[in-house]
Amino acid sequence: MFSRFSATSLAAALLALGALFTTTAPAQAQAWPQKTIRIIVPNPAGGSADLMPRLLAEPMSKLLGQPVIIENRVGAAGNIGAEFVYNAEPDGYTLLAAPPPTLTINISLYPKLAYDSTRFMPVSVLSTVSNVLMVHPSLPVNTVEELIAYAKANPDKLTYASQGSGSTAHLTAELFKMRAGVNLTHVPYKGDAPAITDLLAGRVDVMFGNIGATAQHIRSGRLRVLAVTNKAPLAALPGVRAMNDIVPGVVSTTWFGVVAPPKTPLEITQKLSATIAQVLRQPEIIKRLAEFNADAVGNTPDEMAAHMKEDTERWRTVIRAGKLSVD
Repeated sequence: MFSRFSATSLAAALLALGALFTTTAPAQAQAWPQKTIRIIVPNPAGGSADLMPRLLAEPMSKLLGQPVIIENRVGAAGNIGAEFVYNAEPDGYTLLAAPPPTLTINISLYPKLAYDSTRFMPVSVLSTVSNVLMVHPSLPVNTVEELIAYAKANPDKLTYASQGSGSTAHLTAELFKMRAGVNLTHVPYKGDAPAITDLLAGRVDVMFGNIGATAQHIRSGRLRVLAVTNKAPLAALPGVRAMNDIVPGVVSTTWFGVVAPPKTPLEITQKLSATIAQVLRQPEIIKRLAEFNADAVGNTPDEMAAHMKEDTERWRTVIRAGKLSVD
């Protein structure tokens, strides 16, 4: 039997132990970071999805006081890199930087994944890049209305390129087909470069691509732009209409975001988000993003979560309606 003194001492010890457990996680988060931070990119080096986080790595490192390195883990439409981060320790030292397929599309497109993208801890959307509807100049159309009329008059004749099955370009084209009531044949490629090469050569007719990857060809006249898929026209493309004003509901942008493994402490994701926002306000970074025709975002984890939910639901609707899938 315990004496009054020992029982009191035991109670005090238990209270102290409980306080220790409740303060350990925040204390660890406050001490973060104490070592190198790896940002995994599930896409090949050199593309927009790779260049965006690389642009931020050095200024992030200066603000956080630790090295920030970019590591490409490619394959399976981004699923290999995503799975790696999904299973990483939730300590803020392994992050994922990716475009929509990995974060909001593959979950509906693939019948089975080894990760659940809805369980990632959102950090921030880095930037957005406008998508445009382009055609080869040999196609006898100058407006979206003319393209729709031509497609209906020539069923099964037109082809459209994309960076691959499940890419934003692929699903935007499928959304356009549904809303406009036309049929276009999908020709998937492995990335922007080969898709644009074949569009320039006239081997495919149409492509919904991001303006960052195609701006030089648009300016040179080698590709003809019929519309932008933002909600409103772009100042960078005067006279080019918004698709939403012609075919309501066809709205799509390419975006790039950073997420952390499930169960990463909120204190860490908030600190990361604030750091990214600070970097994206730097004039030099804004200037560099403009070279890619990209707009800085730098939102909060809650705002990114809402954005991801909306994007996931949009593309799930398109995937189900089009009965699309990838083995």
